[in-house]
Amino acid sequence: MRIARKRRTERLMGCHFHEGLEEFAQVGGEWSEVVRLGQGDPIVLVPGLAGGWKLLAPLARRLARHHQVILYGLRRDESPLGPPARSVAEYAQDLACLLDELRLERPTVFGVSFGGAIALELAVERPHRIGGLVLQGVESRFRMTLGATIARRVLERFPLPTDNGFLNQFFNLLHGGKPEPGPLTDFVVERCWATDQSVVAHRIGLLESFDVSDRLWRIDVPTLVLAGTRDVIVPPSRQRALADSIAGARFETIEGAGHVGFLTHGGDVTRHVGRLLNQVRHFAC
Repeated sequence: MRIARKRRTERLMGCHFHEGLEEFAQVGGEWSEVVRLGQGDPIVLVPGLAGGWKLLAPLARRLARHHQVILYGLRRDESPLGPPARSVAEYAQDLACLLDELRLERPTVFGVSFGGAIALELAVERPHRIGGLVLQGVESRFRMTLGATIARRVLERFPLPTDNGFLNQFFNLLHGGKPEPGPLTDFVVERCWATDQSVVAHRIGLLESFDVSDRLWRIDVPTLVLAGTRDVIVPPSRQRALADSIAGARFETIEGAGHVGFLTHGGDVTRHVGRLLNQVRHFAC
């Protein structure tokens, strides 16, 4: 993996980041952006099914006030031309290589949705590489509903315009209900459309074979599972079951949050993560 570096100030959602270190790393055979913000205990944010690392940028701004935050792009986030991953395990391998290249020794890894599956796969196969684990919108084995199957088939076969009613309904599901119009809602739509729909369909397909339920016993670090009370993609009861299956894991709900609670309820998420980081420090001593 090769890295080239430069300095820049990033503007997202009309807000300036503090000057951060932007790096370009080869992840899964293609160049990917890596951005580091803030100082302190390192947290690596793993992006979800669509939207790339920029969808996590508002949360990163909050976390970077007290911690070092590392954002990176999954292979094919911005371009569908690179080699596709054949499994969630390959995405986890990409993340492990990135941690090695950045010389991050046992950072806390925070994965949301599809990124949560990647974080879980890394945690069960390489438990020595992480110091803490935060998960939101994920379970140990995804149950492919009829809706998810239909969504995958539609995304595979039919190019959809941004004002398509089918996709608009999907975005409503992400929020746990029809969101109020405004910059945040527009931001979610814009970022999700930055990921090619064929890539989204491919990743949904990878979740069909994802299953770490028989390996969760290997996780031996402070773990936090966050669930929005209005998450209809992965309901809170299934996320609680995940937490119950990990020794010592803490389960917390975010009142009124949907699947993108890391955006809509960033303050609540940041407070919970701060508590987890304190636990990680004590655990490491």
